[in-house]
Amino acid sequence: MNRFAMALCLLPWPAWADPPVSRPLPDLGPPLSAAEFEAYAIGKTLTYAAAGKVWGQEEYLANRQVVWAFSGEPCEYGIWTEMLAADATPMLCFVYEDKPDPNCWQFFHGAAGLVALFVGGDGAPLSEVAETREPMKCPGPKVGV
Repeated sequence: MNRFAMALCLLPWPAWADPPVSRPLPDLGPPLSAAEFEAYAIGKTLTYAAAGKVWGQEEYLANRQVVWAFSGEPCEYGIWTEMLAADATPMLCFVYEDKPDPNCWQFFHGAAGLVALFVGGDGAPLSEVAETREPMKCPGPKVGV
């Protein structure tokens, strides 16, 4: 494991991004590995909701690159890597260009798509509510970059 990836797991998750408080989840089985996640998500733009309210959208690109936007907010560009949680289960850690603190999630196959749980948090799970192969629309200073 490279030092950058290891350092990502040691940084705290920013409080600005915690989803609403959660309810108990049904058993979703083991979290997806990086290979399973890539097989499902690469080339897609997924919309996630928490507690029934759209929370944001993320486009999954080649080479583990992503574009994320909270609902109604500008796009953020980042990367992700696979790490192992304390219990050795896989988690995917995302770092965005203007927010260097990683946020690590475990992804599961739910009945209607992905379900994402923030590692170390007590927020509501994020559930996939829409999928498209269209790229995200990111108005603003990075248009055409």
